[in-house]
Amino acid sequence: MTDSVIIRTTGQLGHITLNRPETLHALNMEMCSAILAQLKAWQHDPAIMAVMLDHADGSRGFCAGGDIAMLRNSGLADGSAARNFFACEYRLNALINAYTKPLLAFIDGVTMGGGVGLSVHGSHRIATERTLFAMPETGIGLFPDVGGGWFLPRLKGELGTWLALTGARLKGADVVAAGIGTHFVPSQNLPELKHELAELSNAENIEPLLAGWSEPVGVPGYAAHQSVIDTCFSAASAELIVKALNDNGSEWALEQAKIISIRSPETVKITLHQLRQGAACTSFEDNMVMEYRIGWRKISSPDFIEGVRAVIIDKDHKPVWSPNRLEDVTSDAVAMYFAPLGDDELTFE
Repeated sequence: MTDSVIIRTTGQLGHITLNRPETLHALNMEMCSAILAQLKAWQHDPAIMAVMLDHADGSRGFCAGGDIAMLRNSGLADGSAARNFFACEYRLNALINAYTKPLLAFIDGVTMGGGVGLSVHGSHRIATERTLFAMPETGIGLFPDVGGGWFLPRLKGELGTWLALTGARLKGADVVAAGIGTHFVPSQNLPELKHELAELSNAENIEPLLAGWSEPVGVPGYAAHQSVIDTCFSAASAELIVKALNDNGSEWALEQAKIISIRSPETVKITLHQLRQGAACTSFEDNMVMEYRIGWRKISSPDFIEGVRAVIIDKDHKPVWSPNRLEDVTSDAVAMYFAPLGDDELTFE
């Protein structure tokens, strides 16, 4: 048990609450270990029909991601702490993906990086008008892990590629329209919804209850750009994606090209390859093995060390990437991140 995760049961509902508000509930090893162990226990507990995952009241985020400062510090050392964290987090992602009981994540507020991994692979993801989704990793020289290679390329068209390369944010109902959330419920209604969920005695009644509380999401804000997204982001390379955006010439397309140009070139190329490979994976576990290979190496890479310095530590937002142009990142440099790890490969218990 840890103060950063509150675990209890109400009726036949297991309830896990993230409780690290000072960091917007950013995940650390202690939290991942506690959640993983509890989900395993509830998986085979006949007294538990479903699991609910939310965050402590009074904070503006469900989960802002992982403990990036810890990852950087580990990368500057021998990397073992970061790799152990990734192994635990990715096993947790895989368990959530394969969970045989309903798992309801209330993604109310900021939901980024590791918070997406905690929620998007479960059966139900309840978004509100306060939900703010993003996978912003290319901006710090990381990559959209926690199963990003699996779920992003399976969104409509090239929506996932756009989200991954640019770190674009989706808000409120658009998170559900994109397929990242499953239900849209106004935040003021969450307490009563959670109360009614806790009173259920049959898991089959969960979906009708959620449907009754859900509101229609309408046309998403990105819909006007979907054709540009599908056309430009389907290109075979990062360079061709940027060229297609510039050739399109619309204000929106040019802005996307500009955003990609200030991301880590190496990480943009790694991310694109990750998504293409993830789309071809036939199992979630295979995808996570791939992502572990990338993460194993990425935490000690110059761009990750520099990206975290610029965005999180010094906050000058002026990272110096190496290389600093997409054209200078070779295919061999990208392929190195995907190479097998031998005895260090990720395994699942």
